[in-house]
Amino acid sequence: MGKFIVIGERIHCISPAIRKAMDQKDPAPILKRAKEQLDAGADYLDVNIGPAEKGGEELMKWVVTLLQENFDNVPLCLDTANKKAIEAGISVYNRQKGKPIINSADAGDRIENIDLAAANDAICIALCSKSGVPADNDERMVYCQELLERGMGLGMDPSDLWFDPLFLVIKGMQDKQKDCLDAIKMFTEMGLNTTGGLSNISNGMPKNIRPIMDAAMVAMAMANGLNSAIVNPCDTRLMETIKSCDIIKDNCLYADSYLEI
Repeated sequence: MGKFIVIGERIHCISPAIRKAMDQKDPAPILKRAKEQLDAGADYLDVNIGPAEKGGEELMKWVVTLLQENFDNVPLCLDTANKKAIEAGISVYNRQKGKPIINSADAGDRIENIDLAAANDAICIALCSKSGVPADNDERMVYCQELLERGMGLGMDPSDLWFDPLFLVIKGMQDKQKDCLDAIKMFTEMGLNTTGGLSNISNGMPKNIRPIMDAAMVAMAMANGLNSAIVNPCDTRLMETIKSCDIIKDNCLYADSYLEI
């Protein structure tokens, strides 16, 4: 995959400002969040409209068109439990800068999102989980194989399945972090791409600690092969760490100005 792919997480209906903007079809707050993330170095933007059981198709079309028309066909990650809304978003999606990403499939109720990705030549985040937290990496690997076989059976290129080891909150699950890093290494050694919601690890921590912990985790995960993550690109410490790791891993050519690129 080369350079680490940053998927910006901040267009999310859990944010009161974004939820209100989506409800009222008010472009300003969404465009503001998008610009902040792209200026900070995001490669993709995650568009999370939540369950969107009512009006989801119209809403996803509106957000996809809004963002791509205003930001030169920025590539997007479509994030919702509503399959029809994902299909609607793909129907108006411009692929000039990259395929759409579907976020996400798992080995349980959401496995059909792999079928959706295969039918629409999209990338799919494949969460190595079925129902709840996997007990160990043997279980993660079983789900990985199920998801990989499903996608390849439908003609997908393995590179279009980005495997998510399931990043877990450290507070309460500190003993599970090494498993996650080991899973990333296993998937990488299989030649698979990896991604996931890395910011989950610092949930519940004080605001001043979260950037430190996220940066430490992304460095350790990249050392084990992680090549993408869903994060807050406006976190300067995190982005400086990602860019520095890309240099050390020889994914990018060093220049004294590398933090500004």
